[in-house]
Amino acid sequence: MDKRGLELGVGLFLLVGLACLAYLSFHLGHVRFFGSRDYEVHARFASVAGLKPKSLVTMAGVNIGDVKRVQLKDGQAEVTLRINRDVRLEEDVIASIKTMGVIGDKYVSISPGASDHYIEPGGVIRDTQPPLDIESLLGRFIFGSMNQGSKEP
Repeated sequence: MDKRGLELGVGLFLLVGLACLAYLSFHLGHVRFFGSRDYEVHARFASVAGLKPKSLVTMAGVNIGDVKRVQLKDGQAEVTLRINRDVRLEEDVIASIKTMGVIGDKYVSISPGASDHYIEPGGVIRDTQPPLDIESLLGRFIFGSMNQGSKEP
């Protein structure tokens, strides 16, 4: 009888472990079975410079979604954003690409708008700002081309 109880305990432990592993796999992989809790909007940028799918989308420093896809369309980078269903974006929001820290990952920051109308699912964010190009800014600073236009006495 003692051996049977031990086998039952090990089997139960293994079953619970597999259930936890399956839950974490689906949760971390963003797999949803019962409808989606988000909607998509699009934004076009002149440059995305290192923005990747699964990058964060934030508003006021709070995570409100992620980047689903980055693709080239009509000579511009089109970014598809997945936004949480409980967050509504006004028509006049501004989407900008920012960097976490000095040389960190890129993410999309959305500045809230003041419009009474909201972007529908599948809609487009009209106002966008490309990322600041740190390399060219540092190059201009190091080689002194920032002061070319100013004359010092």
